[in-house]
Amino acid sequence: MGGDTPTRNGPGHWLICGLGYGDEGKGSVTNWLCSPSHPDPARTVVRYNGGAQAGHNVVTADGRHHTFSQFGSGTFHGARTFLSRFMMVDPLTLAAEARHLEEVGVRDPFSLLSVDAGALLVTPYHVAANRARERARGAGRHGSCGMGIGETAAWAAERPSLAPRWGDLLSPDILYGKLQVLRDHLEEGVGPLDPDIAWLAGALFRRTVREVAERTTVAMAASHLKRDLASAPAVFEGAQGVLLDEQYGFAPYTTWSTTTFANAEKLLGECGAMTAGVTRLGVIRAYMTRHGPGPFPTEDPSLRLPEPHNITGPWQGTVRQGHLDAVAVRYALDVAGRAAGIALTHADTAAACGQLRICGAYETSSGPVTTLAGLAAAGSQEMTATVAAARPVYGDPVADWPEAVSDALGVPVTVVSAGPAADGKRIRAVSPAWAAG
Repeated sequence: MGGDTPTRNGPGHWLICGLGYGDEGKGSVTNWLCSPSHPDPARTVVRYNGGAQAGHNVVTADGRHHTFSQFGSGTFHGARTFLSRFMMVDPLTLAAEARHLEEVGVRDPFSLLSVDAGALLVTPYHVAANRARERARGAGRHGSCGMGIGETAAWAAERPSLAPRWGDLLSPDILYGKLQVLRDHLEEGVGPLDPDIAWLAGALFRRTVREVAERTTVAMAASHLKRDLASAPAVFEGAQGVLLDEQYGFAPYTTWSTTTFANAEKLLGECGAMTAGVTRLGVIRAYMTRHGPGPFPTEDPSLRLPEPHNITGPWQGTVRQGHLDAVAVRYALDVAGRAAGIALTHADTAAACGQLRICGAYETSSGPVTTLAGLAAAGSQEMTATVAAARPVYGDPVADWPEAVSDALGVPVTVVSAGPAADGKRIRAVSPAWAAG
């Protein structure tokens, strides 16, 4: 990445990936990339992982707020959303999200939405089983969102031909047959499902499925996405963060999803899109947060930073806050596929706080650690245990956050975000040394 701005060659697109435990500001950055505030606004948002457990908060200049979970975070600006086959789509929460978007001024959100026929369908049965298993873990909870994502992925891996998919909305008899097999299977594994949740798979679910099927474009081939990518810039909006990745995260506190750039790059390749003009942008806060249990070496309970849209939930647990962990984020960059630049969010919070630091190394029982590469090769469980017991080593107080984060991560901060709205984002000029690198 050279010059004063992140650049694209030819048709180029943006790949957005969170480098923490989620809640980094991916939705806010995606909203900006689709807004008139950006010099080359994107017109399509491609969701390439996760599902309804995503919580991407966007606040408009006139104060409207929406938490995007399945619709792309550029919807306020009229950007189309494409839910790829790597998404797990919940029609009930999708319909609820569309209703809220209409309430805050988006006309007919479904007209902006296309869904790959191969996308997995999340049902109330998945949700009920997910919550039953998490309750059974007691004190050993993993921090699930309670949205049925793990159950959906596990059933699809075990019986792919019987997994409900978005294309089944066009064939109700096939869909309802799959639902009955699914319910029988889950009840064998966890016992009777919570009736307060499972009943939703009845008349309400069927009515919602019909409504959504009638109003949504079902994409039956990659050519649909290819047309969108050929016409204008697109943003590939990731969900959650690399430190929660199903393969590279700190097991067992992980998600059932690939949170790196991999799925986005695969979709681009299938569409024949040139990757030379693609800008990979990693997103991280100037401090870190985590929901629920799991390693968090830089956690600092004394921090009381405002989280107006990041609430404690009954399944994920409390919101934890801590200092920027450069050791973990460098690891995220390594396994995600090196980013061309970093979008640093909450820079205004860091500047105003005055207490925040950057952790550049860990102290462990076996000595100092500055990289997790060796531990990752040894296995995720060993890495998890080491990180959980690590003591952070902090650098000097930070005077210039973008420069300090660039130095700590070895990747230039090219976008700085102060505040939630699009007009709070600015493109940061990089030094000749970074540009040459």
